[in-house]
Amino acid sequence: MAETIPLLFLDTVRQIPRSVAQYSKQGGNGFQPTSYTDLAVEVAAFAAGLAAVGVKRGDNIGLIADNRKEWLICDLAILGLGAVDVPRGCDATDQEISYILSFSQCATAIAETEKQVDKILARRADLPRLRQIIAIDKCGESMQAKADQAGVSLLAYAEVFANGQPRLKADPSFYEREAALGKRDQMATIIYTSGTTGEPKGVMLSHGNFLHQVETLPERLALVPGMIWLSVLPVWHSYERMVQYAIIGVHDTIAYSKPIGAVMLPDFQAINPQWMASVPRIWESVMDGVNKSIRQSSAAKKAIFAFCLSVGRNYANFRNMLLGRYPNFGDRTRLFDSLTALLPLLILLPFRGLAEVLVFKKIKVKLGNKFVAGISGGGAIPPAVDDFFDAMGIQLLEGYGLTETAPIVALRRQKNPTMGTVGAPLVGTEFRIVDDEDRDLGLFAKGHVQIRGPQVMLGYYQKPELTAKAFTPDGWLRTGDIGLLAANRALKLTGRAKDTIVLRGGENVEPIPIEQKLVESVYIKQAVVLGQNQRHLAALLVPDQDVLTGWAKENNVPYIDYESLLLQPETLELFDYEVSQLVNPRNGFKIFERILRHELLPNAFAVDRELSAKQEVKRHAINDLYARQIARLFRE
Repeated sequence: MAETIPLLFLDTVRQIPRSVAQYSKQGGNGFQPTSYTDLAVEVAAFAAGLAAVGVKRGDNIGLIADNRKEWLICDLAILGLGAVDVPRGCDATDQEISYILSFSQCATAIAETEKQVDKILARRADLPRLRQIIAIDKCGESMQAKADQAGVSLLAYAEVFANGQPRLKADPSFYEREAALGKRDQMATIIYTSGTTGEPKGVMLSHGNFLHQVETLPERLALVPGMIWLSVLPVWHSYERMVQYAIIGVHDTIAYSKPIGAVMLPDFQAINPQWMASVPRIWESVMDGVNKSIRQSSAAKKAIFAFCLSVGRNYANFRNMLLGRYPNFGDRTRLFDSLTALLPLLILLPFRGLAEVLVFKKIKVKLGNKFVAGISGGGAIPPAVDDFFDAMGIQLLEGYGLTETAPIVALRRQKNPTMGTVGAPLVGTEFRIVDDEDRDLGLFAKGHVQIRGPQVMLGYYQKPELTAKAFTPDGWLRTGDIGLLAANRALKLTGRAKDTIVLRGGENVEPIPIEQKLVESVYIKQAVVLGQNQRHLAALLVPDQDVLTGWAKENNVPYIDYESLLLQPETLELFDYEVSQLVNPRNGFKIFERILRHELLPNAFAVDRELSAKQEVKRHAINDLYARQIARLFRE
């Protein structure tokens, strides 16, 4: 296998020069192909252009852009020069971009649009090292003037590309020669992820971290050259990025789309992909769309759909039992399952065929006529969604990983997946489940998930203390997740010990900054933000009883006792207002960080119950103690 990502790319170019590397939309002409040879020419020219403006080996280069064909060109060019890219998406705030570029000491930044250029220039005072910005899309004269005034050189992507062509013409092997100097353990990227205090942490990933997964994924998936992957996720996330490297490694093709139904579904028809890397929210949206369509149909169609879905679910259940696809956690043997599943499976077989013709085939065709499977990460698939698509014969393969592991460490097998789990660790990767003292609990016991393997990060950039805390003394990465291992070492995740919340759309949310903002209200004494694997955030709020009763008296709010006061319409309206005024974009929060629902609790959190001895919220205890209230918050 190649030593670095650029060398992997060049190997693929040599082996399949005329094959399509990318399909991208250009103007109103639909998907246009770019061959591996043409992509290599563009990468080499842009790399030569970067070298011409002073980019050199070891430099950190900001890359503020979303998923598009130019992102991969920029990435491969930067890595080929031995530099390190520091990516972020266009939804980042100017404050986030400023911190990332400043902390990473970037002298050069690539920005997708004029808006991103403006964000960078707005924080010029915080970026003393910044020397130049390269804009992928054309900027206007006013932005050029603004950059000049800020003392920053603003270059066009096309200009850098054009400047590289003469150098490449004079030295055709420039890119190959530079790429050959790279090493597997060399840092490739710094990806920033928020810490528990809200301060971003720069995860340093090497070429080898990514390449390990390129090498081991074919053991889980039946990947063959020439397949098309629909690309819809943010490429600055390690998940989509690793998938794109894997696509190159197995000689497949990337087709760029967006995770919006009105765009994605027509693209399925236009390009007929076999694969898609995704997050659970995408599949939930597809399921919701199907259910909405059925609700609007006739009574007869509703009955047919309900019957077919029931048949599909039962058939899938007995098939999974027969094939041993349910995890064994040591509670009982699965042999009896296989023996009892055969007869009902045979009985259901003709009905399953009928359901395929009447319903399932019509839904599957919306994903094109070649779709193989969706790889789902970035959060757990809700069981109802998993079962829905399993019933229809649409395969979803759930995986697990962290930014710190580049990211995939586990994935269900395509041929015989272990349902209800994220699969066993990839080849060369190890899991262990430990107690609070890092003692190995073995199989079947629930505890903290720890990982060891070639894809584990180099560390956190310029944060040695955080890096040391992330690992055990014997070298295992602390994931912060809670889970247990089945007999076949498939991992079932049951919760998160660390605070980060992952929504169904794959968005990462740090609850502590939101909680800290909420308790700025005089009416809110304590707050816990919730939302793991949910569509939205919610909160449990403990009011300040003295302040609230004083407010009720002043405003003539009638109530019998304190608990009844918490249910009064006036009280609920007050807290709706407080929450909306505190957690909103004006205060630096993203749209998905809004609190859509909350519940008021009558009793304050106490040590050894909801709080640790350090007065820190014990989130797992909260989930258990307030399960009923939490269920109400997320009831559809």
